Amino acid sequence: LHDLTVARKTEQMRVDFIANASHELRTPLAILVGSIETLLGPASGDVKAQARFLDIMQAQSSRMSHLIDDLLSLSQIEMEEHTRPSKQVNLNELLDSVTHMLTSKAADLGKRIDLDLSLDPITVIGEPDQLFQVFTNLTDNALKYGREQTSVAVKLKLLGNDVHVSIADQGEGISPEHLPRLTERFYRVDTNRSREIGGTGLGLAIVKHIVSRHRGQLEIDSVVGKGSIFTVKLPKI
Repeated sequence: LHDLTVARKTEQMRVDFIANASHELRTPLAILVGSIETLLGPASGDVKAQARFLDIMQAQSSRMSHLIDDLLSLSQIEMEEHTRPSKQVNLNELLDSVTHMLTSKAADLGKRIDLDLSLDPITVIGEPDQLFQVFTNLTDNALKYGREQTSVAVKLKLLGNDVHVSIADQGEGISPEHLPRLTERFYRVDTNRSREIGGTGLGLAIVKHIVSRHRGQLEIDSVVGKGSIFTVKLPKI
């Protein structure tokens, strides 16, 4: 009976996932089709309208591309989830690389990234590319949702047998009822805002699965009106 219940739950999750993915792809596809029809019809001789609709098409194509990339990434991560990584990863160097890559984006958004690293190098067993993806996703989210003219704090520290990496923003915060569902596929607190800033609804699901593969934990703390802190806990070597 237990096995049957698990099987039914798994099947329902698969059905829901396919339905959500189809819905997420259908929306930008419909906009693309509508834009093409307009370009071939009413806007065929209007240069300004053509430029406007081409911009719309480019944005929606980019949205679809990001979604497909995240779907493929999530699928690959789920297949590898029960295979433990074996490489040594220097988190000081990795977080420095993440911060360096996102510094320009932070400046464009009127924000900055404050990086606080341990004086001594901290190394964990992991997959470098996947851990890079985790901290890039979390830092990028913090930049997107933080208020203008604020900073994102990225901090690395060693506590007992765990390595803690926290990413804190100074945004609007998240209501408590949303916190347990944040890592669900396609779950969004604010659907319209998430899509406006380019979110696919899969970023935190990807983070959760990667952290799980590394035998770690993801903790989320948030205070409405003050901001959120996402902490990744990994076992030290």
